[in-house]
Amino acid sequence: MVRVVNAGEIAPSRSAWAVAAERIRVRAGRHLAVDGLDLTLDNGVHGLLGPNGAGKTTLMRALATVIRPVGGRLELLGQPASHGGDLRRVRRDLGYLPQQFGCYPRFTLREFVEYMAWLKQMPKAEIPGAVQRAVDRVDLTEHADRKLKTFSGGMLRRAGIAQAIVNDPRLLLLDEPTVGLDVEQRVTFRALLRELGTDSCVVVSTHLVEDVVAACTNVVLIDHGHLVWQGTPEQLADEETPDGIGDSPAERGYSALLRERRGQAVTR
Repeated sequence: MVRVVNAGEIAPSRSAWAVAAERIRVRAGRHLAVDGLDLTLDNGVHGLLGPNGAGKTTLMRALATVIRPVGGRLELLGQPASHGGDLRRVRRDLGYLPQQFGCYPRFTLREFVEYMAWLKQMPKAEIPGAVQRAVDRVDLTEHADRKLKTFSGGMLRRAGIAQAIVNDPRLLLLDEPTVGLDVEQRVTFRALLRELGTDSCVVVSTHLVEDVVAACTNVVLIDHGHLVWQGTPEQLADEETPDGIGDSPAERGYSALLRERRGQAVTR
């Protein structure tokens, strides 16, 4: 049984959801990685948690319109994404950083982010200013005209975040965005997430529970392609048990929920 903790907020109407998924099923190759998942998300920062193989990356790819569900109904920004919707319209208002981020090493950072802005069909006159803002927000201002092939792993990850936010997306999807970032950069990034979540729906897939607690307004826990639990970081911490695994209440709450879920699966 899915446990969705009521945070005391009034839910928006269906048309207002940035993400509305009903019983969606999504394949990763031949494997059904997301199986009958229901999920609704609006503005805010949503941390997507789950163990390896839970279906997080497959779900993010479906939300990014990279792959389509094979069953159920998915709406993104009011447009059907399963079939019959205007995906080009959705993609103009979408930002996406995949787990495996590729780039053009001979491009400078500025050229790369400009190119991504062009792909998102941003008005030509708005691109230079938008690119500069995106570069500034990820603290790469001094490196804007360096070629990407000279960047460290952490700098490349920040370049990926810059291209994802250049169009001020209404729906921003970040898959493991803090990989390669040092402690100071992660703290700065969390502040950026909180800022972005004020006016956008931000979904962050991560293994790092501490990043979720520090930056997210909502937590979504999935396992084996199913929604297990949804609530606030504070409510996640309340789920901890004395025998929980982890260094913080939230980590112990996370492990307790997974154990509960797997215990229920065994008894069925």
